[in-house]
Parts: sequence; structure tokens; C-alpha cells
Amino acid sequence: MSFAALSKEQFINLATTKKSGTSVATPVWFVHDGDVLYVMTGKDAGKVKRIRNYPVVTLGPCDRTGNPLGPTQTGTARLLDESEFPRVNGLLNSKYGFMKRVFDLMARFNGGVQNRAFIEIRPGA
Repeated sequence: MSFAALSKEQFINLATTKKSGTSVATPVWFVHDGDVLYVMTGKDAGKVKRIRNYPVVTLGPCDRTGNPLGPTQTGTARLLDESEFPRVNGLLNSKYGFMKRVFDLMARFNGGVQNRAFIEIRPGA
């Protein structure tokens, strides 16, 4: 299984699983690099906590509000170490360009840059 079909999409729904077994889907920006996807989020986001507890995720293309646009796939998520942040942030900057830079500028004013987490997602569970 490959994530190549998602590479041209702007958003994916990233569905993580609560301890109760309930799935929570969130539309996110992402970047495809080789065999993996990378996602940026807040380090205190619920999806980060859920991935720590259960790394199997479901993802699929969506619009900016989370409406599904195609089939879903399963993946295994891993939270990246801070040493990996700059490379992945650069990949996201390349994909989203001006939008990402505006997002980063706003984050500098509210402390968001220091409160980021990056997620790596590999195909399969």
C-alpha cells in the first residue's frame, strides 16, 4: 500500500482512536515524502495523546472542513523527535508556500511555534 495517491491533495482526514474505541477524524495539512506522510499539529492536541496510546490511524483525502473526498487507508503513526522537526517543517513550507508562512507568522505571536508536534505516518497497521 502506498500514499502516492494522496500526494496532490491539500488536506487529509487523520482519524485517531480514543481508549473507548471511538474514532476522531481531523482535517490536517500534510506532506508526502517517499513512503511516508508527515503532519504538523499542536503538541497538546488530542490526536497526539491518542497516537501515544494507539498508533494505528486511518486517513483519506478531504476538503478543508473534513468532508471525505475518497477512500481511506490505514497507517501507523509515530511522533517525531525535535531533531526531525526542521526537515519536515521545510517540506511543509515547500508544499503550502505562502499559506504556511502566514500560518507560521501568526503562530509566532501566540506561542504556537514552540508548541508544535510532527507526526510521521507509514502505510499499513
